[in-house]
Amino acid sequence: MLKRPRATMPAGIRRELDAAGLTEAFKQRPPYQRNDYLHWIERSVRAATKRKRIDQMLEELKAGGVYMGMAHRPSKQAR
Repeated sequence: MLKRPRATMPAGIRRELDAAGLTEAFKQRPPYQRNDYLHWIERSVRAATKRKRIDQMLEELKAGGVYMGMAHRPSKQAR
């Protein structure tokens, strides 16, 4: 159960995930992580900060094994 309200997926972020081929990687993350990523991105005030956060999320999803800059073994991808 999430303690924070469930975030809705903005169309722009959905397009970014689709374009990067990371939609499935995003869906495989636990609900709290998906929610945290979306709230974290949406809380950014400056466009540059928002872009940086989106890029970090995409890189972490692509790499696997990382969540918000911290190791996350369950999402580590087999090589």
